[in-house]
Amino acid sequence: MSDRAGTGPLRRLVVLRHAKSARPEGVPDHGRPLAPRGLRDAPAAGRALAEADLLPDLALCSTAVRARRTWQLASDEWGTPPRVRYEPRLYEADVPALLDVVRETPPEVETLLLVGHNPGLEDLVLTLAGDGLDDSLERLRAKFPTSAVAVLAWRGTGWAALAPGVALLTWFTVPRGRTHA
Repeated sequence: MSDRAGTGPLRRLVVLRHAKSARPEGVPDHGRPLAPRGLRDAPAAGRALAEADLLPDLALCSTAVRARRTWQLASDEWGTPPRVRYEPRLYEADVPALLDVVRETPPEVETLLLVGHNPGLEDLVLTLAGDGLDDSLERLRAKFPTSAVAVLAWRGTGWAALAPGVALLTWFTVPRGRTHA
């Protein structure tokens, strides 16, 4: 992490791009459902987070149908899902809007999950990551597809201090579900 990284508890920002959505004719963007692949991939994202011991203390989810369904299917893979807040500001949000929402997170939350959309989520991760483990940053720069999960870690006394370049990208994966025969 950069020298601007603070002291305090380890905080993790888990960023989950919604699963693959369908584009049914006549359905507005906000109301688009998940496509069959999305219905398979969202639970796989939940399993991947559980297996990596990255379950959040709080989830903030876009109000778009595809994001809400991604959250529901992912969190169904956990014994006891955390509290979720459906946040309209996450829909079509850019980096400043996303940072505003994240910075409002109560200080007792150590792991926060954002479920939302591109390009905002990808831009947020690239803005906050001062560095990455392994080749994770290069892979993320190449593509941040649907169902992708990025995890940023930093030390700080509160979310309000989160700033560009202070976090370390510790994990980047694209979980995919299997089709059933």
